[in-house]
Amino acid sequence: MPASSSNQTLSFLMRRFKESGIRPYTRFGQNFLIDLNLQRVLLDAAELGVDDVVLEVGAGTGSLTLLMAQRAAHVVTVEIDRQLFQLAGEELFELGNVTMLQLDALKNKNQLNPALLEVVDEQMRAVTGSRLKLVSNLPYNVATPIISNLLLLETPPHSMTVTIQKELADRITAAPGCKDYGALSIWMQSQCRVETVRVLPPTVFWPRPKVTSAIIHVEADMARRRRIPNLEFFHSFVRSMFFHRRKFLRSELLSAMKKRLTKPQVDDILDQVGLDGSVRAEQLNVDTMLALCEAVRAELGD
Repeated sequence: MPASSSNQTLSFLMRRFKESGIRPYTRFGQNFLIDLNLQRVLLDAAELGVDDVVLEVGAGTGSLTLLMAQRAAHVVTVEIDRQLFQLAGEELFELGNVTMLQLDALKNKNQLNPALLEVVDEQMRAVTGSRLKLVSNLPYNVATPIISNLLLLETPPHSMTVTIQKELADRITAAPGCKDYGALSIWMQSQCRVETVRVLPPTVFWPRPKVTSAIIHVEADMARRRRIPNLEFFHSFVRSMFFHRRKFLRSELLSAMKKRLTKPQVDDILDQVGLDGSVRAEQLNVDTMLALCEAVRAELGD
């Protein structure tokens, strides 16, 4: 097992990239975590165990992959960049509990790649009592669709421990009424317990991003999730309530349900839920938004 694999320092990365004649691509959101202490913070927050199957999106050089393989039953790691995939392969080829895939983790912004899900399912079936965990230094450009789409799966990850933009972490953990609170906040908090583990300055990455980052830990709460009868409808409904953020709730509902609900129907729904139509969606907590969604769904007959 190559000793250098666990040493993703700046000098190590620059040497490996120079030897391979490659450079990071900003279009793939490639920013490598070079602080080894923070790699350990990420891993410790994930609490990996011998029954865990890990999904990593963005293998990079394979440094984090190697460390996770030492703690988990299996790691499925995905890398879209062909050159990085080959570089990581040089570090990981000896490991029997790592599956490397060179593909895009997303089929499109609303759907994960079926080929990836097939491999993850295969590895989950191979480990008795397995739990799926997402652990990644997520590329910024795919962080939101990866996290949100994983919660649409029939069996979502037990947890997600990832580095993302702090701006995104603030949106995920935001409380009602603040500027960061929106559809993503409600979607995540309706099914999970969420926390920011550590804020990361640009200096701990190479190349340095122009933004501050954060490690977040998201843990599935199945009791919360079971309160949502139709996940896809709820997901779509919540997003529609924030299409025009400054609109009052009655106007937003009428706009979102145009040609499906009349004004009297919308007024009746608001009365049922006990809401004033002049409030805004950003003022509704998760429970109230779910109640509103279910009242709308019942009226539509969906």
